[in-house]
Amino acid sequence: MLADGDTVGVFQFESAGMTNAIMRLVPENIEDLIAVISLYRPGPMDSIPTYIKNRHNKQSVTYKTPQLKPILEVTYGCIVYQEQVMQIFRELAGYSYGRADIVRRAMAKKKHSVLENERKAFIYGEKNPDGSVNCTGCVANGISEKIANELFDDMSSFASYAFNKSHAACYAYVAYQTAYLKCHYPAQFMAALLTSVLDNTDKVIEYTAECTRLGIKVLPPDINISGGGFTTDQQGQIRFGLNAVKNVGRNLIECVVRERAGRPYSSLYDFCKRMHGNELNRRAVECLIKAGAFDCMGATRRSQVEAVEGILKSVENDARRNLDGQLDLFAVLSGGGEEAAADGGYQLKALPEYPHTELLRMEKEVSGLYLSGHPLDAYREQSARYASHTIKMLTGEDAHKLDNTHVRIVCTVVKSRMMTTKNNTLMAFTSVEDLTGTLEVIVFPRVLELFRDALQENAVVVIDGRLSVREDEPAKLMAESIIPVDRYNPAAPQDYRPDPVREAPKRVYIRLPSRSCREYDKVINLLGIFDGDIPVILCLRDEKKKLAVPRRLYTSGHPLFYQELQRLLGADNVATK
Repeated sequence: MLADGDTVGVFQFESAGMTNAIMRLVPENIEDLIAVISLYRPGPMDSIPTYIKNRHNKQSVTYKTPQLKPILEVTYGCIVYQEQVMQIFRELAGYSYGRADIVRRAMAKKKHSVLENERKAFIYGEKNPDGSVNCTGCVANGISEKIANELFDDMSSFASYAFNKSHAACYAYVAYQTAYLKCHYPAQFMAALLTSVLDNTDKVIEYTAECTRLGIKVLPPDINISGGGFTTDQQGQIRFGLNAVKNVGRNLIECVVRERAGRPYSSLYDFCKRMHGNELNRRAVECLIKAGAFDCMGATRRSQVEAVEGILKSVENDARRNLDGQLDLFAVLSGGGEEAAADGGYQLKALPEYPHTELLRMEKEVSGLYLSGHPLDAYREQSARYASHTIKMLTGEDAHKLDNTHVRIVCTVVKSRMMTTKNNTLMAFTSVEDLTGTLEVIVFPRVLELFRDALQENAVVVIDGRLSVREDEPAKLMAESIIPVDRYNPAAPQDYRPDPVREAPKRVYIRLPSRSCREYDKVINLLGIFDGDIPVILCLRDEKKKLAVPRRLYTSGHPLFYQELQRLLGADNVATK
């Protein structure tokens, strides 16, 4: 499983870089896992290609001196662990256990000076003040001075990133346990994994996508089935946890689960009646309905949301009458007891369901996720065709390699926060999501002016832009164009870089009815957005004049500029010469 790159959720191995390393390594035993965990760190990463090459071609492994073979054979000739350095000092230079441990501690604390002070003793040996031998040194053990120096240099550079094997072994053991569980109990493992990241929406999205890849359905919550966390059923499906629904207290969820043990809830009214007095309020009930927890009752979510206020008032009145010592005479006479009064005689109006997009929006609002589908489900083909990267690629550990590069994503708009700049113009900070994660997109004023209509919640859009990755900050995308996926034309360039091949026109001519017409202001706005070096001439019909715009309104001649002009004025009213 690991060799196939199926590492999502596996401790230590789920990052893109580690997955790549483990696939190239093709691990066979726990030693391989210990080694790759130790090597996949700044510094020792340089040894990964050598380690993998030697691992697959054991006959190519060489040692500077034969005495190294029993020490480095387990890591195919590469120094990987602090313990190996201690062994080299002991076996090749005759160090005591105590003095070798001083070397280990110097490496652990990156004290290069302490390590360097040992060079002479390592190569030539050292005597005590009384003339007895403290350590023999490499030369006395038949190792040339040149080889001893080279070996010491190797260990000195290794000191910057030395890793102790005992630590890596603990990590590797837990990694193997999680990999075993995912391999043999995938649904249960993924349910536990999702429960562990309930408060991390990005991780829940990533692991939910992994469930889809594994063929495991993640079902919306069910008031009669769901627990607090994610759970599995006998069909190997995962049921969404009630604790992940916003505005619903954990104490209430515990009461819900405990109360239904004797008898499941038969209706929304039955639920509210039995939960009355247990931190139940209108907001909690509405959130559970919007998440789909009451879909099992047969009524539409619209019907249930519209009925919440009436049901809660009815339950409150019933409770007040019971406190006054009044009996439900109808229930007693009918002999039905609790079962007969389960809906309290309250009938829900049969209302049509909300549109699917509205259902998804509500689910996102109350759980942070799309539970019964995803806005991108209908655009998987376009996503594969248009997108240069997934959001996971842009936010993962290798994102720094993409810093300042142009990328294109297909995503859904989650929400936008508008902000006024010091120039009194609007810009937007927009949260977007695809099937692999979430990302913040920064939309500067000029881009926002042109593409603001596309920034609707739940809209599926194609965003071109430049990725910005800063140390200790999440990656951000600087948008250059935001186009609804249904209107996206992959043949047209989508960023503001000039085309070096095509010769720019000397002038752009735009014909307008008059200066006072509605289109005039829109053209001026467009010129302000697509600023550049190409002069623009406005041809006014009413005055029969040609006006050259000021230098600040010269245009870049971007293809989107022409598209918008032609949409606004018609192709006959735009020309270049």
